[in-house]
Amino acid sequence: MPEKATTTTKDTPTRDDRLRAASALDPHTAPSSSEPDAAPDIPGEPASSHTRRAYASDWKHFAAWCRREAAPPLPADPQLVARYIRACASGEGRKEGRANSASTIERRLSSLTWNYARRGFALPRQDDAITNALADARRSAGPPAPRQEMLTPGDLASMLETLDRGSLKGLRDRAILLLGFAGRLTRSEITGLDAGPGESVDGRGWVTFGPQGVTVTLTGKGGQRQVEIAHASADHSCPVTALGTWMRLGRIATGPVFRRVLRGGKIVGKDRLHDQEVARLVKRAALAAGLETGGTETSPAGVFSSRSLHLK
Repeated sequence: MPEKATTTTKDTPTRDDRLRAASALDPHTAPSSSEPDAAPDIPGEPASSHTRRAYASDWKHFAAWCRREAAPPLPADPQLVARYIRACASGEGRKEGRANSASTIERRLSSLTWNYARRGFALPRQDDAITNALADARRSAGPPAPRQEMLTPGDLASMLETLDRGSLKGLRDRAILLLGFAGRLTRSEITGLDAGPGESVDGRGWVTFGPQGVTVTLTGKGGQRQVEIAHASADHSCPVTALGTWMRLGRIATGPVFRRVLRGGKIVGKDRLHDQEVARLVKRAALAAGLETGGTETSPAGVFSSRSLHLK
């Protein structure tokens, strides 16, 4: 009787397997919404580009730690995440060996939860391993980040005096500080402004000049909101005048309002200013005005940041 033939079936990775393997290494990779079985939209999708970059950076940090530990980051494993939390709290999760603050660890956990969801996995944050590790981290992690102080009108006036009114960069920076302070705008809201509605795909709002001042219309997932900014009594401290002067001399009629200044301050570019530039501007001007009490322009030890423009 002839021997029965045998066949060997080789498992072929599915599309989801390939996507998840890729996304474990690439912080920006997520299942495509065009696929019928793609992961659904995740509640709490961060609207801020700054938050999205932070979440991507946190996943990259976690994936790098997993590689050092020879542990796969997918699927979601509460025991692995608990080990990661303890590593961050002890300093073992960082190359320089410094422990993360409790607030940083909590943000990293939120980032992992969101990133896992984007990749089709659910991280059980209430698992005992995670809650116990987080409780230990709160007790033993490094000190919290320094509290950011709110700018007063006097502080702002001192900072404005450090800017060059005779240069395009100085005019732009004056408009940023005055508009952000008057409208209590975040840095991404400031840099996301266009000269008019529907003028760019990455815009977050636009400005409209009127007899009473300027209306800032902001768009987001929650819909539109408007911020009315009136003329100030003095031109040198008027956000409306500062914005109008910058746009007129910078020849900005359409597209992004706040842009890079190129060629030694002589040319206004076409690209939108990065929101990190607002943070650097606030820090730099506060240092120049003698308002900071420690740290440098790029150090987190200072007491002012872009958040100082809109804190209550």
